[in-house]
Amino acid sequence: MDCLDSSELPAFARESSASEVAVCLKEILDRIELPPWEEIPDTLAIEAAGGPDKLTRWRIPGTRITIARVEEGPQRHEYLFSTGTVGRAVEYYEDVKSLPYRADGPAVSNGFYRYFISAPGHPILATLVDSLPEGALESIFGLAAWKWLSLFLLTILAIGLMAFAYKLQRVFADRWRNESVLMFCLTVFFPIGAMLVPMAFKYVAQHYLIVRGEPLYVLSFCANMATFLVSAVVVFAINNRIAEVLIRSPRVHPQGLDAQLIRIVTQLSSLVISLLVFLTGGQYLGIPLPTLLASTGIVGLAVALAAQDALKTIFGTLMLVLDKPFRVGERIIFDEYDGVVKDIELRSTKISLLTGHEASIPNNELAHSKIENVGRRPHIRRIADIHIPLDTSREKIKKAVEIIRTALDGHEGMEADFPPRVFFTDFKPTAFNIRIIYWYNPPSYWDFLAYSEKINLEIFRAFEEQEIQFSLPFRVAHTSIEGQEKLMYKRIAEGRSARSGHGT
Repeated sequence: MDCLDSSELPAFARESSASEVAVCLKEILDRIELPPWEEIPDTLAIEAAGGPDKLTRWRIPGTRITIARVEEGPQRHEYLFSTGTVGRAVEYYEDVKSLPYRADGPAVSNGFYRYFISAPGHPILATLVDSLPEGALESIFGLAAWKWLSLFLLTILAIGLMAFAYKLQRVFADRWRNESVLMFCLTVFFPIGAMLVPMAFKYVAQHYLIVRGEPLYVLSFCANMATFLVSAVVVFAINNRIAEVLIRSPRVHPQGLDAQLIRIVTQLSSLVISLLVFLTGGQYLGIPLPTLLASTGIVGLAVALAAQDALKTIFGTLMLVLDKPFRVGERIIFDEYDGVVKDIELRSTKISLLTGHEASIPNNELAHSKIENVGRRPHIRRIADIHIPLDTSREKIKKAVEIIRTALDGHEGMEADFPPRVFFTDFKPTAFNIRIIYWYNPPSYWDFLAYSEKINLEIFRAFEEQEIQFSLPFRVAHTSIEGQEKLMYKRIAEGRSARSGHGT
């Protein structure tokens, strides 16, 4: 195997493929007539030919097996079996396997390749295989029949274990998410266990069943691909639990925009790490880096075009997270919506409207609209006008202002910086106007209404005692007598014309 130029073999299958190539070359050399030693180029022959730069390749007579000088890599300037020979060694063996073995020399290994593809890697398995009928040892597509059956059963077991681990992760994660953050974090070991299943499957197949050749190449590729895919799931699971630990911090509201920012950042970091895993894994599987980058770009473009609305919503969520115009439990007014924020999700925000309904509004619409956050007001301000009839005396007007000021003096919910204001402000065509302004804190709407009712009744009672009247609203209706007379005369004229037409 050290004499093979395996630089073009995928990294994940380099060792197993090289071992099969070595066995196939041994089988070929055991069947052909080897050239005399003096015909094989040595150092003197290379110098006689003009040096290593002149003699770069030599083919074994009567075969397609080539030994070539390596020009790059850690084995540079060594003479090894060429990459072409390594890549087609199994094909060369298939062409000569019907030939008889050489009769001379003890170096011939009769049935070496058959043993290579059929023998198990454990003594107990070897004992069981020896007891199998001859048909179970026959090669089918480069692998013994009993190994195909074992691989099938092993694959079913591996898929079942991965599905079971995924199911356990979902069940226990949902159960412990809100109960115990420690137990929720420990559920990450379920996807990690699922990631180890393909690796264990590959190890058992390669070292116990001794799968060789093309079946091992396909098996290794699929197992490694499954490992890389599940590792992306593990990355998302780990970052998800990191996000939940950060959100449980006393400084972070679990339903606020800060929590959403943490979730978005961890999800984006999971995507970046998964992309790196994809690129690294693709190279390990033998896919060229330019092909991987081109595939990533094409997939990214397709996803971007197909998910424009989703991307707009995500960017809208980011804008809300950065601006923080509201959080869960606060009352907001947006367009025709007026209600309390119930939940802030990655795509939309749910609002419990004052009508009792629930509205789900995309975050990108909220991010580009005016939002009035009622829940963040430091107090509730009331502005009210009391109208007094025009025939009220000046003394009673003054008394009315004093009554209202007394009722509001040191009122419930008053802030020192915002004392109540009561003034006789205006002469209206229909009444005198007294304006009342006061601020209520804390901004509890129902408490504010209860206090406003209390003040209203107090003012009402005091006005009754002082015989101060409220000015009632009235409506002026304008009618046009002239228009009515014109309509009446028109109808009389039409009646006379009709009668004259009938000779009456």
